[in-house]
Amino acid sequence: MEANEVPNPRPPVDIRELAAIFAGGALGAVIRTALIEAAPAKGGSWPWATFAVNVVGSFLLGYFVCRLQERLPVTAYRRPLLGTGLCGALTTFSTFQLDLLHLLDHDRLLLAAVYAAGSSGAGFLGLLIGTNVVRRARLTW
Repeated sequence: MEANEVPNPRPPVDIRELAAIFAGGALGAVIRTALIEAAPAKGGSWPWATFAVNVVGSFLLGYFVCRLQERLPVTAYRRPLLGTGLCGALTTFSTFQLDLLHLLDHDRLLLAAVYAAGSSGAGFLGLLIGTNVVRRARLTW
C-alpha cells in the first residue's frame, strides 16, 4: 500500500449472505402481511395480530440465534436467513408504530401506553423463553 492510500474499512460484500437475508426477509414479510391482513385491528382496539407476530418473532429470534450459535456448527448463512431475514421481517417495528398512532388517533392514550409496554415486555419474555428452550433441551440435531 502506498503512503497516501486510505485502507478500505468495509469488509467485502458476500452476495450469498445478502441472498439469505433477502430470502428470509421475503418469507417473513409474506407471513406477517398474511396474518395482519387476516386479522386487521379495528380502529381504537388492541392490534392482536401485530402483537402476536412480534411476540412469536421474538421467541423465534431467541430460539434461532441461540440454537445456531450454541448448538449447531457455525455456518455463514443460517443466522442471516433466519435471524436477520425471517425474524427481522416477521417482527415489525413500523407496524407497531402505526398501531400506536391509530390508538392515539382514536384517543386511546392508556391503551396505547399498555400496548407499547406490553409489546416490549412480551417480546422480551418471548426472547428469553426461546433462548431457554434451546439451552435446556438436549437436542443434538
